[in-house]
Amino acid sequence: MIDLHTHLLPGVDDGAETAEQSVEVLTRFAEQGVTAVCCTPHLKASDFAEAPCADMDELLGELASMVPGGPRLVRGFEIMLDMPAPVFHDRCLNLNRTRYALVEFGRLVPADPSIDVLSRITAQGVVPVLAHPERYAACNLQTAKRWIDAGAVLQVDATTILGDTKRAERARDLLTAGYGSILASDNHGDGRSLAAAVEWMETHGAREQARLLAYENPSAILADVPLMNVPPVRLRRSWYSMLKDFVVGGGE
Repeated sequence: MIDLHTHLLPGVDDGAETAEQSVEVLTRFAEQGVTAVCCTPHLKASDFAEAPCADMDELLGELASMVPGGPRLVRGFEIMLDMPAPVFHDRCLNLNRTRYALVEFGRLVPADPSIDVLSRITAQGVVPVLAHPERYAACNLQTAKRWIDAGAVLQVDATTILGDTKRAERARDLLTAGYGSILASDNHGDGRSLAAAVEWMETHGAREQARLLAYENPSAILADVPLMNVPPVRLRRSWYSMLKDFVVGGGE
């Protein structure tokens, strides 16, 4: 497994606070079979001119030295698109200096402006990897298809798909439509990981999709090559879900 969205550089944002916390998470990741991790501290597009690439690279090297034999560590940023026409002037902003850049919006962003910004980024030869699309109020299958048509690839949060919320339903809808390109943990120095989501997908008969989402496509991003299409996931409904629907529907 390869995790391309984490906040494990200690003390730089709202993620891991200490190096010890980061090492604990990375050690657990290694035990779960994670072979590479991208650290993606928060950065606003409006702050590109002052992007602390060198400082983050130094921190990354220090963290890697603390986890010998652990996952390979690379770096990018999670970029808040807080302006309508961000200019990606340096590959240090991107995931492992590739054409791919991890981006996000504010949760209430309307569909049309978000599509316009993604199109402007794509026109620069950058592929926007849209973080946690299920988080945005505008997210539905129609909007997700427009994001993809604008040149974005969608990064679904791994642990969100296991939840029982509207956001979790949107995340699962993206997978069942075949719109998700990768899974990532968005770990902030906590217990979130890819492993539980991969295991959950495998129990739903989606072993091949889990491999594409958690290994093949993340690996392609790190190698700066095109991604593979992920077939729609047909989720098996649990007896609990069917009983819940029966009760809510009045037994009809």
